[in-house]
Amino acid sequence: MEAPFFQLRTGARAPAVGFGSGTFTSAEEIKGAVLSAIKLGYRHFDTATAYGTETAIGEALAIAFDAGLVTREEVFLTTKLRSDDHAPQDVLPALKKSLSALRVDFVDLFLMHAPIKLTKGARFPPKEHEILPLDIPGTWKAMEDRFDEGLAKAIGVSNFSSKKLGDLLEYARIPPAANQVELHPIWQQKKLRDFCRAHDVQVFAWSPLGGLGKVWGSKSVLEDPVVLELAAKHHKSPAQIVLRWLTQIGVGAVVKSYNPQRLRENIQSFDFDLLPEDLETIESTVPQRRLAAWEWLCNSTTSPYKTVQELWDDEI
Repeated sequence: MEAPFFQLRTGARAPAVGFGSGTFTSAEEIKGAVLSAIKLGYRHFDTATAYGTETAIGEALAIAFDAGLVTREEVFLTTKLRSDDHAPQDVLPALKKSLSALRVDFVDLFLMHAPIKLTKGARFPPKEHEILPLDIPGTWKAMEDRFDEGLAKAIGVSNFSSKKLGDLLEYARIPPAANQVELHPIWQQKKLRDFCRAHDVQVFAWSPLGGLGKVWGSKSVLEDPVVLELAAKHHKSPAQIVLRWLTQIGVGAVVKSYNPQRLRENIQSFDFDLLPEDLETIESTVPQRRLAAWEWLCNSTTSPYKTVQELWDDEI
């Protein structure tokens, strides 16, 4: 069965399951995984300047284009603006640097990685003195200019709460096409999903399988009793249950794996449907908790967020 896709407000078709690259290993491993993913049918590739994976992905895509495995038009490519590039004058050089690393003339989706501004060279988690006052309107205006120039076919955000997204929609000349957030059965974000659906903002889930390899990574998503029960019922893996649940509720998934077997398993999650009662069971019985609270973005001096409740606007 062909993997589903979601149509963005721009008319672009974004494949529902993407190849995630949020954990850097070696460039050769990433290149090999991208080429394997393309041969398996992946057409959505997600990266970010902060990940350090743009160059390896760009090299792999160049090989694939030259070999005729896939064309540029068939690939949906996402990258993200790092938080130390939020100054309006830094957005164009940052995107051009990403395009150079990726060896392409444009990206299909350009996201503001987080609603936080950092000093140049700061890395996560930032030190207290590295957090700067926010200027989301200024940053967004610079991203809109990149859209106008055709360097980004769509623009959006990542890690925005319903309130922060609503604030952005109040002044955006070009509304965000997507919001990429933590989302999985144990953090379902129904309020945010409903808000995004009402405003034609496509939701994509990062770490949909629990984010193993990240500081906040956990096996709890794939080991949740409800997920395991449904996996046994449908004779599928827990990962396939989670990915099918996401696509059936209208959420795209960006899944990080460089393992060929898991890449195959993830892209083959669409030859079955969860039943309405399965969806209801996930929604009504799985205890909820955010895995990545990012409390280190909060402080009482430099941060615009004094608490995690302010960071996530009580969506916590």
